[in-house]
Amino acid sequence: MTVLGMGLVFSVLVLLWGVLRFVLYLEDRGAVAVDVAASPPDAPASATDAVTAPGDGLDPELVAAITAAVIAHRAVRRREAAPSMRTFWPGSLIHASRWVGSGRVRQTRSFQRRGR
Repeated sequence: MTVLGMGLVFSVLVLLWGVLRFVLYLEDRGAVAVDVAASPPDAPASATDAVTAPGDGLDPELVAAITAAVIAHRAVRRREAAPSMRTFWPGSLIHASRWVGSGRVRQTRSFQRRGR
């Protein structure tokens, strides 16, 4: 029974693996056909096309403004994660509940029988 069960499981896994490989093959084949059909005719490449800087075609003042905005955003996000921005210190909410507090007190005190 064990051999039959394990054989069934592994045969289904091999079948799924084969289906996935076939789907990936079809996807790659379709992507190549689309790329070939959509590619423009070959044009001679110039030396300046090989080296492009980020932000080409943008106004230098616009690039500077975007850079300043990104730096300011990172600084704000960094301060938000700082302890000075938190309402409660990490681990302080453990003692906020009365139920948790009373349970911890019972755990730390040793048992004493009450006298009658």
